Amino acid sequence: MERTVFAYRRKDGKVGVRNWVVLIPVDDISNAIVETVEKSIIGVLSLPHSYGRLQFGKDLDLFFKTLIGIGTNPNVAAAIVVGIEPKWTNKIADSIAKTGKPVEAFWVEGHGQLRTIEKVSRTAVKFVEHVTNVKREPADISELIISLKCGESDTTSGLVANRVVGKFVEKFLDIGGTVLFGETTELTGAEHIVASKFKKEEDRKKFLELFNEYQELIRKQGVDLLGSQPTEGNIVGGLSTIEEKALGNIQKIGNAMINGALDFLEPVPGKGLYFMNTSSAAAEAVTLFAAANAVIHLFPTGQGNPVGNPILPVIKITGNPKTAKAMEEHIDVDISGILTGALDMETATDLVWKRVIETACGRLTRAEILNHKEFVLTKLYRSA
Repeated sequence: MERTVFAYRRKDGKVGVRNWVVLIPVDDISNAIVETVEKSIIGVLSLPHSYGRLQFGKDLDLFFKTLIGIGTNPNVAAAIVVGIEPKWTNKIADSIAKTGKPVEAFWVEGHGQLRTIEKVSRTAVKFVEHVTNVKREPADISELIISLKCGESDTTSGLVANRVVGKFVEKFLDIGGTVLFGETTELTGAEHIVASKFKKEEDRKKFLELFNEYQELIRKQGVDLLGSQPTEGNIVGGLSTIEEKALGNIQKIGNAMINGALDFLEPVPGKGLYFMNTSSAAAEAVTLFAAANAVIHLFPTGQGNPVGNPILPVIKITGNPKTAKAMEEHIDVDISGILTGALDMETATDLVWKRVIETACGRLTRAEILNHKEFVLTKLYRSA
């Protein structure tokens, strides 16, 4: 089983598989600046979003953690933070700088948009020149953080794709890897099974508290989640209840035991398998995992889902032969042969392992090739 990848080792010791210079807007009104610079400078990646003004409490805290986490992700080699004013801009840039990677902060107040665009552009040229001279070096695959999220699940998900991912997770953890999973609402009906897998009682209790907090929020709205959970696509694919969906969902962690329970973007304390509180919306969850420093994401899908992320390569895996054919350009690993007997579980797991190695060494995923850069922040409540 191949374990060596050629990746980027950052000054803080973390290992990344991409080498981006990111332009991080602190607020929605700074999007125009980073998008303008991206059009002019090759090698930079802008991350426009809709938030950053008049948030408060836990929501504001999560906002800062997300943007800081994106900047500290090992797939990011350098960052430029752009805001309307200096305080929040410097708060994010200073936190990213603790990793030792190049970071600069610029703001519009007192300078104007055009001067700020010029400053950001000149810095971007220097950063791109610097990071494109950074060389990949050998690393063990166990040094990577891998995240999990499925999408557009159907009956083949729990039977094939999710089970193969679960086998991969077991192997990866056995050699000392780190894996993150979440999708809190999509565990409904199987939460007792997940709870039984925690190694420590305090983490089991914390998980149930986080899970029940979501359930209480739903109950307070007096709504029926049918159509949202499971989605219309799930229902068409044969998953008529959230319990059916959940039982297939949890196949992604196989028989592994869970090392800890984390709320939104709590720091990952060490190696092992961790539950992290997330939305079940694909782009939101993947963005949170990117901010949690995952460097590769495994995305098993039944009906097919094109979602990607700007800095986190998303590997699509399907066990549905119709999806593998109709959405071929989106699928990285076709393991639908399991249903026909042409492929066994062990061989399928090896195919996923091989693709993770290749992706870590620089092979682009289909989502990257198709320019899917969904970057969606999780917002907990209304702005003030």
